Amino acid sequence: MDAVALARLWSLDPSVAFLNHGSYGACPLPVLEAQQRLRHQIEREPVLFLGRELEARLDEARAALGAFVGARPDDLAFVANATAGTNTVLRSLVLAPDDEILVTDHAYNACRTAVEYAAERARGRVVVARVPFPLQDAGEVVSAVLDAVTARTRLAVLDHVTSPTGLIFPIERLVAALAERGIDTLVDGAHAPGMIDVDLERLGASYYTGNGHKWLCAPKGCGFLHVRRDRQPAIRPLAISHGANSPRTDRSRFLLEFDWAGTHDPTPYLCVPDAIRCLGSLLPGGWPAVRAANRRLALEARRTLCAALGAAAPAPESMVGALATVPLPDGEGGPGGRSNAPLQRTLFDRHRIEVPVFTWPAAPKRLIRVSAQLYNRIDQYEALAQALKDALA
Repeated sequence: MDAVALARLWSLDPSVAFLNHGSYGACPLPVLEAQQRLRHQIEREPVLFLGRELEARLDEARAALGAFVGARPDDLAFVANATAGTNTVLRSLVLAPDDEILVTDHAYNACRTAVEYAAERARGRVVVARVPFPLQDAGEVVSAVLDAVTARTRLAVLDHVTSPTGLIFPIERLVAALAERGIDTLVDGAHAPGMIDVDLERLGASYYTGNGHKWLCAPKGCGFLHVRRDRQPAIRPLAISHGANSPRTDRSRFLLEFDWAGTHDPTPYLCVPDAIRCLGSLLPGGWPAVRAANRRLALEARRTLCAALGAAAPAPESMVGALATVPLPDGEGGPGGRSNAPLQRTLFDRHRIEVPVFTWPAAPKRLIRVSAQLYNRIDQYEALAQALKDALA
């Protein structure tokens, strides 16, 4: 199928050039239909579904997710999103006064604020590694992070794929180098599953949290937290519920607590197998072909924008997945993760193009970030390039 035919599998407004899959994702119609069937089953007999069947259904979804991200299913817990996963780890760890949590200045704002809250409660400190952007190679990331390590560094919270700059960080090198220094890493993998190949067992990070609703294209409200087996006893869900004092011995305390934190809609989690099957069926070659196609389109979009703006590529192609960020001339941007930058509103109101514009590193510097998903076409980025030239003139 070409991009036009593929776009019909999503319910996106055809009058909008939606170049912002990275912010909230977009769920294909077949997956939404599977979710609705599950919701009908819940309401037909809620006690049967939630009280007697849910655990086995979660195990089935967890097995599919584990196979997809290279993890043992029993080390995975479903959470609402990667921000919730980050908060779960930070709230569980016992920090001492003067302990340091290391982040980079490319961190997602929501997770950065969670780190600051955890450090403030413990009377600790947040240390920010300054990673340049633009940059020449991934080694600059490694150097910036390791140079910021001190004897007080307790935890590093690092992105796998950065949100504002769309960079694939050399996370394997970082996790290994920090582990050699006795430092645990919490990886914010919000954008990674579905965009790039993920193998959590090989990575070996103490904690890894990711989203299902972004590049995996599961329904909204689907995330996961992977906790290495030796770190699980210390990690508790944000909502303490029945699993905390369950007498059962047939399941780990980790699963007993995380699998039931009160009544909620579990269908986003249960649709993970449907999302994996759906996206993986859209191109010959399955998921590797999907990831490769999105990356090719993102790189082509970046070349188009750089040519129109007279800008040099801000990072090597090896650090680009399905997100590509390009610097803009000085002006007012929007804070990370929000959609209120004046230029962003102009592009939408006048041109029907949905694309985020960020402040970097502070006003008046700006970045524009494009996403590439199977429903996108190169002519949409060409239209963006022309709209930018007009708006910036």
